[in-house]
This record gives sequence, C-alpha cells and structure tokens, in this order.
Amino acid sequence: MDEDVASFRADPPVPLTSGNTRVKNARKLARRAFRAESRLFLADGPKAVEGAMSVPGCVVEVFATPQASEAYAGLRRDGEPWHLVDERALASLSDSVSPQGVVAVCRFLDRPVEHVLDGAPRLVAMCADVRDPGNAGTVIRCADAAGADAVVLSGHSVDAYNPKTVRATVGSLFHLPIASVEDPLAAVRAAQRAGLVVLAADGKGEVDLFEADDLLSRPTAWLFGNEAWGLPEELARAADQRVSIPIHGRAESLNLATAAAVCLYASARAQRSPSL
Repeated sequence: MDEDVASFRADPPVPLTSGNTRVKNARKLARRAFRAESRLFLADGPKAVEGAMSVPGCVVEVFATPQASEAYAGLRRDGEPWHLVDERALASLSDSVSPQGVVAVCRFLDRPVEHVLDGAPRLVAMCADVRDPGNAGTVIRCADAAGADAVVLSGHSVDAYNPKTVRATVGSLFHLPIASVEDPLAAVRAAQRAGLVVLAADGKGEVDLFEADDLLSRPTAWLFGNEAWGLPEELARAADQRVSIPIHGRAESLNLATAAAVCLYASARAQRSPSL
C-alpha cells in the first residue's frame, strides 16, 4: 500500500519515513538551485515555524515528529497540512545538530527592492556579498531588533532562505521585508532614490560612529560588506558617507554581525532620541 494512503488509514497515523515522496521533495529544498526554481524553502524549528505561521499564505505544509506534534500543538492551523514523520525523516529535513522536531515548507517572502523601500523607511540594512549564512541571518535578526524597516541582500550574498540563515534569524526573517538584488550598486542607488542616506560601514571611514548623531538621526541605509574583504572601493565611494566604529582595545576589527548590531543600534538610538 502507498505510504501516504497508509498514513491516513492507520490508527494512530503512521509517521512518514525519509523515503516518502513528499519528504524527499521537501529535502531538495536544502539546495539553493531547487529553492530558487520552486520559490520554496524550509523553516526549521518551532520559532521559525511560528514566524512563518504569522505570515498569511507563507506555509505550504509542516512535518513534525509525533512528540513534537504534541509539544507544539499550538502551532497547528486549519488548512495547513501537518504531516507526522519519524525521527529519521525529520533529521533529513533539518541541518541542525539537534533537530527540534518540526519543519515547515514555506513560500519565498522577498519583494522587489523598490517595494521594500517604499513608504518612507527610516532604517534599512543592506548586505553586499555577505556569504556566511550565520552572519546574514544575524544581521536580519539585529535589523529586526533595532526596528529596521527592511533588509536588502545584494551581489553574491548568501540567499535569505539558506537553512543556516533562516535558523540564525530566529524567526526575524518573517518580521520585516526582505529584498534580493543582483547588483549592489543598484541597491545603493535605489536606497538613495528612496531618500535614505547610505552609510558604508568601513573601518577606514572618515566619520566616527560615536560622533555622528546628527547624521544617524536621518533616514539611513547601512551598507555592510563581505566578511573577509569588506566593501569594494567603487561601492564604498557610492555611499554618502563612510563610517567607522572606533576600536578602543587591541582587536584588529569586529565580526561583521557584531559591527552591524553596533551600527544599527546607534541609528535606532539617534532616531529615537528626543534631543536630536
């Protein structure tokens, strides 16, 4: 008997195995090419699934172990297929060392950059060639925490739907608009057309972050570069200002995600200060 049919006739339902066609198709979403073609991705863990559930029409289906299905019963929604799977099948859908038992197949969320910059945004995070999925996910999480209006990933940045990126956002991927742009310079120009001051985070920048409250209080798009080599000179020149974070100790530099958190929160503080 076909496994899908058996799972619905059995009492209690028989969990799907890793060999089930539905599970195998979902597993393909670990590959970027398949994600791009299908415009679907995996949200792994209860926080990610809860975030996906908060976006109407985002969730296509959910896979959960029997134990997780009981533990996270509050996540279930009418009209969204919820499939029981065994531990091995669930593990095949998760790249986590310790899977939490629930994974959702979701529709892409990104929109054209002009759309995410519409409506007079005050704070935007822009990543150019940020390739580490953990860093990209943490930037999205920091942008969400700082009250940013959008995140733009450009150039050869990791896609927002990489499983490690999704997990690193801890649900923030579903909280604010995301755009993906092939050309980083085009993203900078789009931000400037939207009335944003583009600030390039640059260790050699001429503006000291801690002495720039007047600048930071304006509608701002922060531009962050690659983890290893930073921003290309042409792209840094296209920004309105280059801003450096002062290093008071002996560290050579800050991790990209840490630098992004400092910059985004500096803007959030300046924009919310009643004295500025």
